[in-house]
Amino acid sequence: MKTASGAQLDFGRLALLLLMLGVGWYFWYSPVLWPLKVLVVMMHESGHALATLLVGGSVDKIHLAANESGSCLSRLPPGFLAQVAVYSGGYLGSAVAGAGLLLATFRFRLRRWVLGAACVWLAVMGMLYGGDGFTLLFCLGTALVLGLAAKFLPDGAVDALNLFLAAFTALYAVFDLRDDLWNSAVRSQSDAALLADLTWIPSVVWAALWTLLAVGLLVVAAYWSMHAKPRGMQMPKVPTRARRV
Repeated sequence: MKTASGAQLDFGRLALLLLMLGVGWYFWYSPVLWPLKVLVVMMHESGHALATLLVGGSVDKIHLAANESGSCLSRLPPGFLAQVAVYSGGYLGSAVAGAGLLLATFRFRLRRWVLGAACVWLAVMGMLYGGDGFTLLFCLGTALVLGLAAKFLPDGAVDALNLFLAAFTALYAVFDLRDDLWNSAVRSQSDAALLADLTWIPSVVWAALWTLLAVGLLVVAAYWSMHAKPRGMQMPKVPTRARRV
C-alpha cells in the first residue's frame, strides 16, 4: 500500500505497534503500568496548561494523585473562546502527545531525543507548576529515570522503550476518553460538563466531538508512522572516459 507521495506500508513497524498495543492492553490493570498512567495524566494536565498560556492566561499549579486523577489550576482571561480552548485542552492534549510520540518514534526514529525531550518537559513542568509533594516528586523522579535511560541504555533498549511509550500513550488517550466521557456518572464531573455549562451544548456532544478529533488524530499519526518513504535506487556514477564518444 502506497500513499500519494509514494511512501510504502512498513509491515515491520505495523507489527511492532500492534505488539506494543497488545502488551499494554493485556497488562492494563497491572501495577507495573501505574507510572505510565500517571505520566499520561500529566500529559492531559499539560494540555490544559499549554492552552491556558496560549490564550494569555497563567497557570498556578498542577496536581497529580496516586489514583490517576489530576487537576490544573489556572487563571483565564475573559472570553468565551479562551474558556472553550482551555477546557478542551486536556483530552486533546493527551491525544496530541500520543500522536507526536508515534510519529517521533516510528516515522522519524528520533530514539534518544524522545526520552530527552520527555525528561526536560517533566522537569520543567514539575519545577514550575508542581502543586504538591507527590506531583513534584513524580515529575522529577520520572524525568531522572527517562534521562538516565536516554544516556545509558543501549540503542535496542531505547527503541523498545520508545515504542512502548508511544503505543501506551495512544492507547491510554483512547481509554481515557472512553472511561471519562462515555460513563455518564464520570462525565457529569469532567471537562465536558464544564463546557456544557458554558455553551449549553450537552456534555455528550462534547464527548463525541473530542472522541472524533482525538481518535482521528491518532489514526492519522499511526497511518503516517507506518509508512516509510522509499529510498529509491541510486544510479552508479559513470566514469568520465566512459561518457566520451
